[in-house]
Amino acid sequence: MELETEKLDGGITLIKLRGRMDVRGAQEIDLKFTTITSVNQGAFVIDMSEVDFLASIGIRTLLVSAKAAKARGGRLVLFKPIELVANTLEVAGITAILPIFHDMDAASAAATAS
Repeated sequence: MELETEKLDGGITLIKLRGRMDVRGAQEIDLKFTTITSVNQGAFVIDMSEVDFLASIGIRTLLVSAKAAKARGGRLVLFKPIELVANTLEVAGITAILPIFHDMDAASAAATAS
């Protein structure tokens, strides 16, 4: 699993994930992902377009960071997951906490909304 970050306009941090968020993949990025979302306050857009599999451990990583960001007044949103990953998130019932967007402008607006 690979993780890259990029700063966007408006104080948004884009986190690009690539690979499988299974047990091994989640372990590879968990500390870095959690550190980025806990040290940096504000808005986060998580680019899921290159995540080809999402297991429950990967969902946990996303949820823990989303809840931590929310507790500090920030927000974490998901951008462009493939259909399989989006379905997994919807079946898990967590899209209220981790909303999904397929348009970057909408994702950025949601991430910075109060």
